[in-house]
Amino acid sequence: MKHNTKITTILIIMFVITQLIGLFVVSTYIDGLELPYGMEPPEEITENPNQSGSNIIIAFVIAISLFFILIKLKAETFIRTWFFVVTTLALGLTITAILFKLNLNFNIQYIALLIALPLVYIKIFKKQLIVHNLTELFIYPGIAAVFVSLINVLWIIIILLLISFYDIWAVWHSQFMEKMAKFQINKIQVFSGFFIPFVNKKQKQKIKLIKQKYKSKGDKELEKQFKKAKIKANLAILGGGDVIFPIITAGVFLKYYGLWPALIISLSATLALTYLLIAAKKGKFYPAMPFLTIGMFLGMIVSWLIFPA
Repeated sequence: MKHNTKITTILIIMFVITQLIGLFVVSTYIDGLELPYGMEPPEEITENPNQSGSNIIIAFVIAISLFFILIKLKAETFIRTWFFVVTTLALGLTITAILFKLNLNFNIQYIALLIALPLVYIKIFKKQLIVHNLTELFIYPGIAAVFVSLINVLWIIIILLLISFYDIWAVWHSQFMEKMAKFQINKIQVFSGFFIPFVNKKQKQKIKLIKQKYKSKGDKELEKQFKKAKIKANLAILGGGDVIFPIITAGVFLKYYGLWPALIISLSATLALTYLLIAAKKGKFYPAMPFLTIGMFLGMIVSWLIFPA
């Protein structure tokens, strides 16, 4: 098992919650709510998902290439600003859907932005761990709603295959994904995905002893002793792409086949992630998308057998 049972359970629970929020948000936009902030695609684009699918792949290639160039240029400020804008809009999309369901129909897209802005500011510039993971639950559903409006089942299958091959190359061959994750955490200090630091039992005992011995001497002395002890936290991370593509896939099935097939996709993705987290070895990076894709493909087959079109 890559992480202990507690951390693994937390990751899976957060994944499931995000999938359910995603289905809620996507269904809200499918049912007639227009995407705000100028993101509603023109009718001619939604009527031609084949063209939209190829455009999305091109956009992914451009985005990955641009991010790679920015890393090489060490453009931390620009990347952080980019994260801020995208995250705010994505969170705004999700909150807009929630406000709409609460029958608050007066300028809800602007109210959503007012709610999103301070949360994203704390997330990116104050680096508050709870706020980071809390907002992650709501960011990917908003992004997924945009993509679901553009593609059909054939194109989500193609995209899953391409992303899986890219993930394999980026993790196991080029180590680009590992470098990118470390760059985000260490340099930009912003990570797109779930992020849980934890310590083992030996480190916990060490922390407890330091607190008992130096707590009465004040926070400065306590901080000094922690630095001196060189206690290193382990990290449990789950990348944003590993969260969003199952939402998009389930959302596409929701659009074309209904709720139950979409829930089967979400369940199959969850089972695939659970298998990966249990089978994975400590200290090693794994490409999650191939496992998730296989799980979702099996889910597609099951949904087609149970709910034939």
